[in-house]
Amino acid sequence: MRFTNRVQAHIFVSWLHPFKEHRFVVVGDRQMAVFDDTRPWSDKLALYPHRIDWLGGQIPVAQTAEKISVPLEEKEPLLAECEHFLECIRTRQKPLTDGQNGLRVLQVLEAAQRSLQQGGQKVRLEGQEKKPYYVHPTAIVDEGVEIGEGTKIWHFTHIMTGAKIGKNCVLGQNVFIGRNVRIGDGVKIQNNVSVYEGVELEDYVFCGPSMVFTNVLNPRSEIERKSEFRRTLVKRGATLGANCTIVCGVTIGRYAFVGAGAVVTKDVPDYALVVGVPARIVGWVCECGHKLSFDEDYQAICAYCGKKYRKVSEICVERIKE
Repeated sequence: MRFTNRVQAHIFVSWLHPFKEHRFVVVGDRQMAVFDDTRPWSDKLALYPHRIDWLGGQIPVAQTAEKISVPLEEKEPLLAECEHFLECIRTRQKPLTDGQNGLRVLQVLEAAQRSLQQGGQKVRLEGQEKKPYYVHPTAIVDEGVEIGEGTKIWHFTHIMTGAKIGKNCVLGQNVFIGRNVRIGDGVKIQNNVSVYEGVELEDYVFCGPSMVFTNVLNPRSEIERKSEFRRTLVKRGATLGANCTIVCGVTIGRYAFVGAGAVVTKDVPDYALVVGVPARIVGWVCECGHKLSFDEDYQAICAYCGKKYRKVSEICVERIKE
């Protein structure tokens, strides 16, 4: 169990263990406390002021100390619990453990059961305060990740440390987001997409199912090339079709449209429609995604939404804003 304050806990429970143990251990930075319910009353609770010294700041050396027994009042636990319960009813004081504590215990047990059923997958326990975004229990979000309000992260997705995801995004099943990746608002990433370190997606980018990003031009398994990652920028509103490949080091222009299965090896202009291997410009699209038809004056009006465009050159189209 990992808590938000970085405290970690390990619970081991077995009905079939050959040795009977009822032991609770708390490890601190200055000493340890051990409660062993199988020991005599004089020895049930003990402190161990062990510590670690560091030689030269690098070599850990354990320093053990004598056990310190803590005396406890000899009393049957269930009887003490019942007496405390009756006292709380009489005085209206809050019990040491109330119904809210019991509810949290049940939440932990249910989370452990879900983890068991999912083959040991990490399960997030929902807190009392509802998060402004949704993360499916099978997803893994590392520490140090920023997620915007309204974003939804679905099954088996993994987001690594340093990633920043904007508002109202949707990350489908089996998505991977690498370290320090930047994703804008309203981005939709479909199933089986990996967004590697070095890739940036601006607002309202659409990544189709199983499309591929790369971040190294000449990868080799036996050669480390993390220092050679090339930046890939996908600008606002662009669409990357299913199964397309974006070779690293390129820029995909605003509202550009990469067709399914295309392989992009160079920059794509704003509003360009590219298809093929390697990808080439075959037309132009409106911000709404519909293909444009230009007249003899190199102007076009979208038949779907009415937005107007003009062609500045063979590789440059711009919107006419009224």
